Amino acid sequence: MSLFFIQNPWLFSVMIGLFGLCVGSFLNVVISRLPAMAENAFKKECLESFGKCFGECFAPITEEKPYNLWFPFSHCPICKATLKCWHNIPLISYLFLRGKCAYCQSKIPVRYLLVELISLILSIFLAFKFGPTFILIPFLLLSYCLIAMTFIDLEHQIIPDDLSFPLIWTGLFFNCFYTFVPPQAAILGAMLGYLSFWLIAKLFFLATKKEGLGYGDFKLLAAAGAWLGWQQLPFIILCSSLLAAIVGITFLGLKKLSKDTPIAFGPFLAVAFWIAAIWGETILNYYLRLALWR
Repeated sequence: MSLFFIQNPWLFSVMIGLFGLCVGSFLNVVISRLPAMAENAFKKECLESFGKCFGECFAPITEEKPYNLWFPFSHCPICKATLKCWHNIPLISYLFLRGKCAYCQSKIPVRYLLVELISLILSIFLAFKFGPTFILIPFLLLSYCLIAMTFIDLEHQIIPDDLSFPLIWTGLFFNCFYTFVPPQAAILGAMLGYLSFWLIAKLFFLATKKEGLGYGDFKLLAAAGAWLGWQQLPFIILCSSLLAAIVGITFLGLKKLSKDTPIAFGPFLAVAFWIAAIWGETILNYYLRLALWR
């Protein structure tokens, strides 16, 4: 089977692309529901811990039906109508329905189209780059997780622990077998990734009395270190900061944002993380050769 796909890389890429489309559709569910699930869990914990003291602050949470990634079934958030299976075909349904609900004609956020399209493109790219090899699996897993993190942070300015912690542990697990870097480099990368952003955030707060980075960013950089090792952390920090500066200055110039408007840093960190995962070693080797040549 592997030999067949090696001889027909286009067929393998098509299959992985279709798989990526299906995953992209599921990622839209994750992006929509995971923040609400985290909020409900937080409210329950608060109610259980402080309900007796602050009963008026925490209204009782009643769940007649389960709410998770599987239930209730896909429905329109406006009219609550349950969607038919042909309303959930990745990309095709959005285009066929012209971005509107089949029942109430309310607009479907363009995010649904973007997530599925990005999942498709990245899946095909990775399939062409790595082919039917084991290394393709962690790269696909990483890409899908970063997509979900990016859009959740863009919409809610949070990076759920339900995504960041598993990403850290899977990075350490893969590197137990020297998949990307030795285990020592992965462990140091996770530690230094978290501590470096924690230190930057504390210094920024002392200087400005404002929060500059969230703990979700700490954990995402820790995940990057766990996957790619401590050697890639300087590039990831520099690349994400540069991307954030370019976007921030552009939006300020266009007067789309004010100086006090918070900008989610997670998407820039996720992009830098993905670039480092694909081309980080090549970039690092090029920089070292350039430094030695000088």
